[in-house]
Amino acid sequence: MGFNCGIVGLPNVGKSTLFNALTATAAAQAENFPFCTIDPNIGRVSVPDPRLENLAEIASSQKTIPAQMEFVDIAGLVKGASKGEGLGNQFLANIRETDAILYVLRCFEDGNITHVEGSVDPLRDADIIETELMLADLESLEKRIPAMEKKMRGGDKKTARQLELMHRILAVLQEGKPARKAEWIADEAEDVRQLQLLTTKPVLYICNVSESDAASGNPWTEKVAVMAAEKGADSVVICAAIESEIAQLDTEEEKREFLAEIGLDEPGLNKVIRAGYALLDLITFFTVGPKEARAWTVKRNAKAPQAAGVIHTDFEKGFIRAETIAGDVYLALGGEQKAKDAGKMRQEGKDYVVQDGDVMHFRFNV
Repeated sequence: MGFNCGIVGLPNVGKSTLFNALTATAAAQAENFPFCTIDPNIGRVSVPDPRLENLAEIASSQKTIPAQMEFVDIAGLVKGASKGEGLGNQFLANIRETDAILYVLRCFEDGNITHVEGSVDPLRDADIIETELMLADLESLEKRIPAMEKKMRGGDKKTARQLELMHRILAVLQEGKPARKAEWIADEAEDVRQLQLLTTKPVLYICNVSESDAASGNPWTEKVAVMAAEKGADSVVICAAIESEIAQLDTEEEKREFLAEIGLDEPGLNKVIRAGYALLDLITFFTVGPKEARAWTVKRNAKAPQAAGVIHTDFEKGFIRAETIAGDVYLALGGEQKAKDAGKMRQEGKDYVVQDGDVMHFRFNV
């Protein structure tokens, strides 16, 4: 099961530097000119979760396998992207394939790095991105609605429902609001997803600051935080240049010492990864044994058979039950056997909703 976040922004805001640090590679070029990134770079990163190490220690697991997320570094966007300006069409096609969008906003001054708009203004930059995505969605619906209207003449009720939904979302876009501001019921969620609109995707704002502002932010990041809250979103402050340096250090001890020197408790990238995980409404369950302790990812409110299917499709097809211990109970009591002895292992059936941190063992028959 893949989950990915597209990293977007205007040219020269630090997207590729952030991506390089996230993936600890130099796969993405990071140069001082627009459209340096042409094809989207894709990297998988581990989701930091101290629970996994603690579980592995208790179970004496030989290895640990963390949950994974995918990040996609997408070419810089400029005004007019929705009309094909710059690498607009390619940009929009790439972002359409992602599950969520991370807006990287430049919140630092540097005379050596040009800004495509001529000055630093993260709120303006965010508005440019959002506007271009809304214009692309508007054009997409306006092109598709006439064909749907023709199809509806045959009296197909499903088409009629889809067309009504499209008109509802179109009205919101015409008001200058993103498609996510439209209202739809749970039964319409799949129809919305199939429309592949850019502004229905959840958004996280990443404020890229100078090294001196990495620990406390600055007036620009404060403005972004207010804007994000007004939009029902979140923001994270990082210094991509610092994160790039941390990624090049060889040992965890060196990284801790470096962070301590600059007044940070952890890499900013950990915050980005966790925020992306939350943005996609994901939770983690664990399988723990002597060979390995492993973190698995499912959507919130997933049921036990779906979780089993993440491990192997046969587990879901032949699902019988899930032997489940709450993660905090497993840690507090000191392992599976002690949890069993205390009567804390539960036998859960097909309707059980998986909880974040559950330690699970699936029984199945195929």
